[in-house]
Amino acid sequence: MTMSYTVFALKWRPQDFDEIIGQVDVVTRLKGAIKNNRVASAYLFAGTRGTGKTSTARIFAKALNCKDGPTIKPCGKCASCVEIAKGNSLDVIEIDGASNRGIDEIRALRESVKFAPVQGKYKIYIIDEVHQITTDGFNALLKTLEEPPEFVRFIFATTHPHKVIPTILSRCQRFDFRRISVMEIIGQLERISKAEGLDIDKDVIFAIARASDGSLRDAESVLDQLASFSKDKISLKDVISVLGLVEQESLFALTDAIIKKDSLSALKLLDSIIDSGKDIAVLLSSLIEHFRNLMVAKISRADSKLIDLPQDICETLLKQADSFTLEEIFSAFTTMINAQEMSRRMESVRIPLEISLVKLTQDKKSVGRHDPVDDVRPAKSVHRHPDDPLPAPQSDPPAPSGPSVPLDEVKRLWHDIVEAVSKVKMHIGTYLSEGVPVKSENNILLVAFPKDCSLHKESLEEKDNRAIIEKIAGQVCNASLKVNFILSKDVSSKSDNPVIKSALETFSGRVVREE
Repeated sequence: MTMSYTVFALKWRPQDFDEIIGQVDVVTRLKGAIKNNRVASAYLFAGTRGTGKTSTARIFAKALNCKDGPTIKPCGKCASCVEIAKGNSLDVIEIDGASNRGIDEIRALRESVKFAPVQGKYKIYIIDEVHQITTDGFNALLKTLEEPPEFVRFIFATTHPHKVIPTILSRCQRFDFRRISVMEIIGQLERISKAEGLDIDKDVIFAIARASDGSLRDAESVLDQLASFSKDKISLKDVISVLGLVEQESLFALTDAIIKKDSLSALKLLDSIIDSGKDIAVLLSSLIEHFRNLMVAKISRADSKLIDLPQDICETLLKQADSFTLEEIFSAFTTMINAQEMSRRMESVRIPLEISLVKLTQDKKSVGRHDPVDDVRPAKSVHRHPDDPLPAPQSDPPAPSGPSVPLDEVKRLWHDIVEAVSKVKMHIGTYLSEGVPVKSENNILLVAFPKDCSLHKESLEEKDNRAIIEKIAGQVCNASLKVNFILSKDVSSKSDNPVIKSALETFSGRVVREE
């Protein structure tokens, strides 16, 4: 007689509080409730799939109904613990909210809560995906939640807590389950691999953990799948084949092409990745995540906890991040997110991604200490008599001295200002083009942006960008100006059409004339 096979996700399911991965806060609070004899009548476990909600509910049920309970260390050997672990306890009833969502099912539940537990201290109802219950069903359950029998406890689990009606939420103690970190998943997969005698490299485990998106259950299922068809050693090629992943090396290589401003290499790399069967949408999402990691690496100096990747990869990220300014990383984000938006309208990902890569490899970065603003000629030349004294240097006061520039004059010259800024930094000129001069007083120019242009405003307010704009605006207007930015509901976007907006932002373009 052959023994039935148990999949990893079930075989390695935690059996007590100490085995729960990645939910320290939840475990601490539940243990505290048991120790202090403050167990509530209803709990809501909220979080994404595969983070341990149902497993924790079962362990909590064991802790309450163990022969030694309530206890934070259920024995795991008594009849109650064994039956709960097997899922056939008469006192712990697990209900699928998706298939028992109507008022009739909830009425049946209300009748069953009246009966005392068979052998344990509590009758515990674990309702999974509770958000699927109808409003009428919730209303039928409400009375029971308000005045439950002393021996009844409810544990609701959901991936969509916002869909649970407020009257139910208000009667539950809420516990939020966080996504499991990549490093925590790696640790668990290594333990499983060692115990199961799997021959598997660390880069394979890392690829599985990274693809699981915080779900330990998904990671364990993928490892199980790979172990089932890999005869000898599980290779990186196997996991990439199963999941359609983009290798970390490909992301580094594409980023290197952007750093080197090598458009041809970027397009060839993209073509080879596509030829290998990778999903282009996954590649684009992975590239966006890669630039997020570059941003965090640059700010944190490769803090592996913040990046949630192995330290050696974090160090490589830091080396790449040092080749970019934060502003350039933000600009790359905008370009790639715009490519995603455009791909949804074009029903093609390749073309927008190719455009994005060429754009990112064509953007010019300033080199050395040369100030590119000095290369911009002012629209008006300043005529000074040889005997006139030189103007006093400005130390950047709040209200600059010099002749005030009328608002009408600023509006007349606005196109020239934007053009001049674009020659220095194209994307800053693009952002500025969405603004409208609304006030000019005491040498302070106020530029308003539509409410949905907060990113533009924040980028322009960065010290270096503001300095460029103020210098160029002063040259064009023949005055010393300070420039401030605001968001206003009275200003409408010049590119409200979503297709036009996406194209404009992808190509760093702007509307020159509207019909």
